[in-house]
Amino acid sequence: MLAAGAGTRLRPLTDRLPKALIEVAGRPLLAHVLDRLVEAGATRIIVNCHYHEHQIRSFLGSYAPGGVDIVVSPEPDGPYDTGGGLFRAARLFQEKAPFLLHNVDVLSKIPLDGLLAAHRAERNSAGDRFIASLAVQARDANRQLLFDAEGLLGWENRGNDGAVLETRRVREPIGELTRWSFTGIHALEPDVFHLHDRSGSFSIITLYLELAAQGSVIRPIDMSGFPWIDVGTHERLVQARETW
Repeated sequence: MLAAGAGTRLRPLTDRLPKALIEVAGRPLLAHVLDRLVEAGATRIIVNCHYHEHQIRSFLGSYAPGGVDIVVSPEPDGPYDTGGGLFRAARLFQEKAPFLLHNVDVLSKIPLDGLLAAHRAERNSAGDRFIASLAVQARDANRQLLFDAEGLLGWENRGNDGAVLETRRVREPIGELTRWSFTGIHALEPDVFHLHDRSGSFSIITLYLELAAQGSVIRPIDMSGFPWIDVGTHERLVQARETW
């Protein structure tokens, strides 16, 4: 679970409290995501942390669900962003099986066990080049990921008027080009750790695109029918507290 960010857009709430411990429906975001991972069958959960690390450690010490091994991956000179945080924790993974990667500030009803099942089905069809499945939705967003018949190939940023402001593609599309909004929830193959030797701070999307340019396959899994919210701003925090 990615929980190392400072939550700067939620200041002053996060001046003395990590974003992971901001409450919605009377419970910290961290508790919501932990419970969802456990419901999906997780028996080992790795939580990266940096900002107010001691508070996150203290909460995990008191909240840990029974039968689940919770491990902290500290980032003392971090945070390392989504990709850097994952690779920093690589040594803590024990099983050679697909795993979930989940942002701590994302609340959803997306079936995580269903995402893993869909991921395994994609792996069976795509073969050894398959690396990750991204839970996506058909909704308006300023940044959208670009996919074709092969998988992820780029992204584009749009203004509020819909005009494309910035785009990146690592190859030409094969077949129809589709645009999806990412949810911050992924399923990955452990082989991802052997395909790159990056360290430090970097985005997981940047890594995905570098791997896609080299022939790896990253597929979208449509989860449009399920409630989802990214609790990253004051406005969305108010919305989450009113509706969740």
